[in-house]
Amino acid sequence: MHVAVSEKLTSLQVMQDAPVIPVIVLNDVKHAVPMAKALVAGGIRMLEITLRTSVALECMRVIANEVPGAVVGAGTVRSAADAKAAADAGARFAVSPGYTSAVGKACRDLGLSLLPGVATGSEIMMAQEDGYNELKFFPAMQAGGPNLLKAWGGPFTDVKFCPTGGVSPENASQLLALSNVVCVGGSWLTPSDLMAKGDWAKITELAKQAAAFSR
Repeated sequence: MHVAVSEKLTSLQVMQDAPVIPVIVLNDVKHAVPMAKALVAGGIRMLEITLRTSVALECMRVIANEVPGAVVGAGTVRSAADAKAAADAGARFAVSPGYTSAVGKACRDLGLSLLPGVATGSEIMMAQEDGYNELKFFPAMQAGGPNLLKAWGGPFTDVKFCPTGGVSPENASQLLALSNVVCVGGSWLTPSDLMAKGDWAKITELAKQAAAFSR
């Protein structure tokens, strides 16, 4: 799938681009560009940089400016201020651990596509009331995993999910086999030890493996 750099992304486009969205924690700005290039080389372009470190926004900025093949996203978006800061840093999509109407409205106003986090039926209904039908199921494995997703397939036939939290190469295929799962989110593509060593070739290899998952 080709997404133009200037084009507004839909949440579904973000989810459909590859079977896995990497959940990335960056502690050093120097790692941002080589890591992003390594993932893109392996076929993973939608990069969720979590707002969990003091350098996260600067990492988004340098990736957006220097890695043309990457599409920068912001993870751990918990407020309208988070969404604004991420958009200003070059993010084109946002992922939140939960959902509030304030976050939903902020992302819509900013032109950021949003994958809101949900873990219950009520949260799904709240997100849907605000027009969101592509959702992040978080924390997926801790909250019920494939069995809960199967149960949601009955009442929520119009919702598509990206399960994140406890997802690994070992259980990803079980989740991706479900009809209401478009992709999964996982942190195993960018482990801190590989980034500390600068083993970008290994990260490209992990990305290739993830990009090849069937769904």
